[in-house]
Amino acid sequence: MAHPYSERLQKLMKSFTKFPGIGPKSAERIVLHLLKQDRAQVEELARLISESKANTFFCERCNNLSEKKMCHICDDSNRDHTILCIVEEPKDVASLERTGSFNGVYHVLLGALSPLEGIGPRELRLERLVKRIGAGQIKEVILATNPNAEGDATAMYLAELLKPFGRIKVTRIARGVPIGSNIEYIDQATLQRALEGRTAV
Repeated sequence: MAHPYSERLQKLMKSFTKFPGIGPKSAERIVLHLLKQDRAQVEELARLISESKANTFFCERCNNLSEKKMCHICDDSNRDHTILCIVEEPKDVASLERTGSFNGVYHVLLGALSPLEGIGPRELRLERLVKRIGAGQIKEVILATNPNAEGDATAMYLAELLKPFGRIKVTRIARGVPIGSNIEYIDQATLQRALEGRTAV
């Protein structure tokens, strides 16, 4: 049976399947949608992708995405530079920033410890983090890694790594029952975490 699309379109669709969460069907829909757009719109999209790739870097201090040597958060004197929140990816910074409830600064690991994938402390460049904390300005470190096996292992490793800095308060973000949900629908692991992380009222 002949393939319904040209070799060029097949290659384009295959390239989209390399994006997270995009399977063959989604890739097909994206390509067909792009082909329906005006040429100017598609060229503008291609230009933005190319320019973003060429002009976006990792912040020299925290590893967040930035178009300068220092990201806008690290460069903001109005933020509390004594509170450091450690996250796995730049998208986690974006999520926390959208809450509007954190005014400290960040350190982005660009991953999590995963021996099966060959990601250890060296791959996460934890020596940069230790050096940053050792500079003496940080008073509290918030471990905001993901609530999964890799994230928990990373948080535990970081907690041990930071023990020599006795003056620094090390905390882990709370986990528990989502707002607006019913207890009967919450999974057992989440309920257990909620009970363990209960606070005084």
